[in-house]
Amino acid sequence: MSAAAVPNRPPAGARVWLLAARPATLVAAVVPVLVGGALGARLGGFQPLPFLGALGAALLIQIGCNLANDYFDYRHGADTTTRLGPVRVTQSGLASPAAVWRATLLVFGLAALIGLYLVWVGGVPILVIGAASIAAAVLYTGGPWPFGYHGLGDLVCFIFFGLAAVVGMALLLTGTAPPEAWWAAVPVAALVTAILVVNNLRDIDTDRVARKYTLAVLLGRTGTRVEYLVLLVLAYLAPLVWALAGGAPRWWWLPWLSLLLAVPLARRVLTTDGAPLNRALKDTARLHLLYGALWALALLF
Repeated sequence: MSAAAVPNRPPAGARVWLLAARPATLVAAVVPVLVGGALGARLGGFQPLPFLGALGAALLIQIGCNLANDYFDYRHGADTTTRLGPVRVTQSGLASPAAVWRATLLVFGLAALIGLYLVWVGGVPILVIGAASIAAAVLYTGGPWPFGYHGLGDLVCFIFFGLAAVVGMALLLTGTAPPEAWWAAVPVAALVTAILVVNNLRDIDTDRVARKYTLAVLLGRTGTRVEYLVLLVLAYLAPLVWALAGGAPRWWWLPWLSLLLAVPLARRVLTTDGAPLNRALKDTARLHLLYGALWALALLF
C-alpha cells in the first residue's frame, strides 16, 4: 500500500512530538483535577471554566515535565542505548536537544498563560502553587541540584502532583483548603507516586551507572518494592481512616473496587524486573485513573 493510500497519516514530526509528550503519563495530570473538581462540587463551589482551565494547565505542566526530563536526562547521560523504558526523543536522535528545550519552554509558557486566568479567579495562593509546580517539574531533573538525582523525586511527586494539585483545585473552586481537601488528596498523591516508583524500579541498574541516585537506587529493589506496597496500602487505608475520623463521604469505600486491579498488579511488581516492568508501569497508571474516577464519584455522592 502506498503512503498516499493511508488517510489522515500524521507527519513524522507530529508523531515525534506525540511520543515526546508521553500520552500514557497524562493521567497523572487528569486525576488530581478530576478529584479536586468533585471535591469542589461536594463543597458547593464547582465552576466549569476554572475547572477546564486547571485541567488544561495541569496537562501542559505534565507534558512540560516530560519534555524537560527528556532533555535533562540526555544532558546528564542518564538516557543511553541501554534504556529499558519507552523511546526518549532526544537520546534516540528523533529531535535535537535544542528543539526539545524550545518545546519545553513553549509548553510551560502556554501553561503560564492559562495560569494568569486561574490566578485572576483564585488569587495569590494559585500563583504560588502554579509557579512552584512548574519549578518542581523543571528542577526534578534540571538545575544545579536535580531532585530526581538526589533521592527526592518521590517526595516532590507526592507533594506537587498529589497534595498540591488536589488541594489547589479546592482553593481555586471554593477559596478554602478544608480538611476534606487533604483527606481527598492523600490517595491521589500515593498512587501518582507509585507510578514513579515502578519507573525507577525498572531503571535501577541504568540509573546507578549514570549516577542518578533516585530513591529506588538508594533503597535497592527490595526496599523499592516495599515502598510501592506502602503507597498502595496508604491509598486504600486513607478513605477508611477518614471514615473512622468522621466526615468522609458515605460511599468512601467505592475506590476499594479497584483492588481487583491493584492486588494482581502488586504481585507482578514484587516478582518482575527490567523491561517487563513497562507493563506494570502502564497498569499502575491505569489503577491511578480507575481509583481516581471512583474516588471522584464517591466524593460527588
